[in-house]
Amino acid sequence: MRVTKNLILTVVLIVMGLCLHAQTGNFRTRNTSGQQSGITTDAQGRPIRRNTGNDSLKTRNSLADSITIFYRYYDSTRLRTIDSSINDFYMRFPMPYRFHSLGNYGTAAQSLIFDPFMKPGFDAGFHAYDVYRFTTTNTRLYQTTRPYTELSYLLGSKAEQLISFLHTQNKKDNFNFTIEYRFSNAPGPIKNQNASHNNFRFTTHYRSPNRKYGFNLIYLSNKAASSENGGLVDVKLLDSLRLNDPYELETRLGRAGVARRNPFNTTVTTGNVYKETVLLFRHFYDFGKKDSIITDSTAYKIFYPRFRLEHTLRFTGNNFRFYDESVDSLQYKQYFNRTVRDAVNIGYQDRWNDITNQFSILTFPDKNNQSQFIKAGIALQNLGGRFDSVIRKNFYNIYALGEYRNRTRNQIWDIEARGELYLNGLNAGDYEAFIGMKRLLGKKAGYLNIGFHNVNRSPSFIFDPLSRFPINNRTNFNKENSIRLFASYENPRNGLILSGSYYAISNYMYFDSFFHARQEATLFNVIHIRAEKKIRLSRYWNWYTEVDVQQTTGQPPVNLPLILTRNRIAFEGNFFVNLFLSTGLELRYHTAYKADGYSPFLGKYFYQNTETLRNRPDINLFLHFRIKSFKGFIRIENLNSLNTSKGFEFSKPNMVSALYPNTSLWTRVGIWWNFVN
Repeated sequence: MRVTKNLILTVVLIVMGLCLHAQTGNFRTRNTSGQQSGITTDAQGRPIRRNTGNDSLKTRNSLADSITIFYRYYDSTRLRTIDSSINDFYMRFPMPYRFHSLGNYGTAAQSLIFDPFMKPGFDAGFHAYDVYRFTTTNTRLYQTTRPYTELSYLLGSKAEQLISFLHTQNKKDNFNFTIEYRFSNAPGPIKNQNASHNNFRFTTHYRSPNRKYGFNLIYLSNKAASSENGGLVDVKLLDSLRLNDPYELETRLGRAGVARRNPFNTTVTTGNVYKETVLLFRHFYDFGKKDSIITDSTAYKIFYPRFRLEHTLRFTGNNFRFYDESVDSLQYKQYFNRTVRDAVNIGYQDRWNDITNQFSILTFPDKNNQSQFIKAGIALQNLGGRFDSVIRKNFYNIYALGEYRNRTRNQIWDIEARGELYLNGLNAGDYEAFIGMKRLLGKKAGYLNIGFHNVNRSPSFIFDPLSRFPINNRTNFNKENSIRLFASYENPRNGLILSGSYYAISNYMYFDSFFHARQEATLFNVIHIRAEKKIRLSRYWNWYTEVDVQQTTGQPPVNLPLILTRNRIAFEGNFFVNLFLSTGLELRYHTAYKADGYSPFLGKYFYQNTETLRNRPDINLFLHFRIKSFKGFIRIENLNSLNTSKGFEFSKPNMVSALYPNTSLWTRVGIWWNFVN
């Protein structure tokens, strides 16, 4: 407690100093969606006029010119600007609030909202750490007029730390590169629970001067290393800690006395290590029409693509491994009902190489709208699996794909339709069909979005007998079929979002114990309704509320909380010219439900129907602020762990499952700082 108080006092003094500095600032806020004086170009290289919208990222002083920076996600044509808001900490924290881990950041995570895996084709079957990964889907391709750098550092209790770095710059208006790195390390409040993640991403994109040829290159590297303790031996001992430190308690995996809490130690002796490498290269050549625009005394060449030839090469290497270097046969037999030998290291490992070549043709019906296109293609996927160091096996897939997108120039309609069909190979018969339509109802009325998604997929390869991971039953499972109907209404003017999803699932794959897989052949349904609303209470007080309601029909092997809600009461405003402040109280609560158990050997959450989880609401205090390009986040979390029976002691944590407690009182201090070079 003394360390926490000193830390809070130090932070308060720093904030006071920054507030004084904010009053003397000489920055002028300018529009980040706009462009520099003169003419600039859009993503297609065409001259565009200055946008007069508001955003507070773009700044200018006597030492730095203004910057124009925007980005689009890979495989998307929509341009976006950088979000400089500070009211939601989880916009920058990698794990969303709707997820829970095993109590320690970086450990296996699971969504509290029903979210089935809906991708056809090959899947190795390991997703416990997906929320922490860099992926091609969440990759941003930037365009900037000046080099831009962002640094962040987050320090939490028990030596938890999160460091990230991003730098992007354009060497020319047609060539950009971006480097991004993120590192996290969390020793954890319980023995054998340290988790460490390393993520690296490099991207570059190029268009030739005549705008006919271009390429995108993405390189990703992800490493997740998480120790596994199997949960506490006796959860009831949490009520009788001598030093109010859960580290005193023994765990079900890892030898007693071996574990050490060290913020610089990322070694895993009992646990999972997942490694991933992705290299994606997409290039294309366009046929179309040339034109030019003369502005003042400058002539700008324009090229309107009408037909495109595209090739995408993707290499993915994965290594999934669980090992235990300190095996205790009594632990395995007593807690996991598995017979092993003492003094023998246990290890399970699957390794995969995936090389996919995709050839596509695209046509653009409207030369003035590159967000409207029709795409057709075919792909060959070559898979190489290595299981332990003995067995190797090769597979292949051939699949066809088609896509139609149209974001109208007046932005009234936004349509996306796509499909994939696996014609031959390991996953023959898998398919995906998706269609989504978004309509602007009016500037005051907002947007309506409706859609349909259907996936027929083979069970993940972890269920195949070739996989080295210990699954007791590996029968001939059928393909899993998932249907999702969804609709949403968004009114930015009123800060309101309403959405709903209806799922119909058949042949659902799941686990019901540490080593046992099953398939639910009976069709079942899940309904999910969500509401988000910003309520203005007064000039400076706002209430942000988010409510999720979900319900299953029948008796499927799926347990979900009926209600999940997060509410934030925040005092917000712009003070002292350059100080933007958001401070208040945050509460997260979910109703009682039978939370899933967890198998450390498979990295899988599994269905159980005996233990019910009843938690207090999570209560957090926060102070978020921004001064010019500096953003600070100070949080005191899990105030709900206050144990009044022991006086002013935070020793009553919520549980994330029957054997895993959440953290008790937790402090986080973070900074995000961006620079224009």
